[in-house]
Amino acid sequence: MSVPVSPFSLMTKVYRDIFPLVHQELDYWKGRAGSIPNEELRNQALASIEHKTFHCEGGSILSILSQKMKRETIRFTVAYQTISDYLDNLCDRSTSLDPADFELLHQSMKDALTVGAEPVQYYALREDQDDAGYLHDLVRTCQDSLAAIPHYQQIKRELLELCAYYCDLQIHKHVKKEEREDRLKSWFEAHRSRLPEMDWYEFSACSGSTLGIFCLVAYASRPDFQSSYTEKIKCGYFPYIQGLHILLDYFIDQEEDHEGGDLNFCFYYEDEEHLKERLIHFLRKADEHTNGLPHAGFHRLINKGLIGVYLSDEKARRQERVQAFSKEFLGEAGWVTKFFFWNGKMYRKLKKVK
Repeated sequence: MSVPVSPFSLMTKVYRDIFPLVHQELDYWKGRAGSIPNEELRNQALASIEHKTFHCEGGSILSILSQKMKRETIRFTVAYQTISDYLDNLCDRSTSLDPADFELLHQSMKDALTVGAEPVQYYALREDQDDAGYLHDLVRTCQDSLAAIPHYQQIKRELLELCAYYCDLQIHKHVKKEEREDRLKSWFEAHRSRLPEMDWYEFSACSGSTLGIFCLVAYASRPDFQSSYTEKIKCGYFPYIQGLHILLDYFIDQEEDHEGGDLNFCFYYEDEEHLKERLIHFLRKADEHTNGLPHAGFHRLINKGLIGVYLSDEKARRQERVQAFSKEFLGEAGWVTKFFFWNGKMYRKLKKVK
């Protein structure tokens, strides 16, 4: 099965072969979420699926790389991303501000990547606990999928490294407001020597993506996987490709986060010009880092495509300053991103009609 390198062949494959399987998996988890006895856990589980479907759709596009194991990698991607989105909702909208609670919840993401790990009571440090096995089942689904992947052992260390960045971020950014910045800055300083030139809020953004994990799993499913791929993929996706997409996510959420008093990494830039300059820097670096990846043309396509998908979001259209910069950014990113931008707009309209 060939890997698409044109936007037209990619979108054909995505709509025909990928999204139908993603929605099958999501329908299953939505049914499971709807039967959670605890009202708060049920509401957050359902909301995370309802409002963040595009996270599973976007991550699952990388399953094209897994060839005959496409269904298994989609199963993993949807389950793992569902854990991520569910926990993000629980922490964002939680009455708890306890870092130990957040750490225990996110242990589920580490366990999900560790075949043979025994799930624990992840809700032990919070009042709401009865999910009828929902989170345990998500963890076990991920483990079962990884156990079926032929080269899992060769990517396990890197999976857990990327996961650790993600989990640490979630813990630090959800504590008391007055503690968040100091915690995030100290965490950044501990990793600074191993990073390219960037600030603490950019490192935080780079840590907040699951794309590198999905890419590693997709490649480890291939019969022609080479051990040299592992480091290439990790360094290709982290920090710049992951960082670009999370910064864009925060970029289009600015108005919403300002109104809700939520932490947004785009608020820390000196001014609008500095924000634009750094986003374009991340765009160029992300593009540059696709060069060292196997199937570089495909990754370049995904990278530019996801930019278009983010900027076509309705939230971007509603914010005048975001929309103005989107035009500039689309011009820098090129015609492929523009193609996905208009495609994303049409896809959202069609979904509304349905």
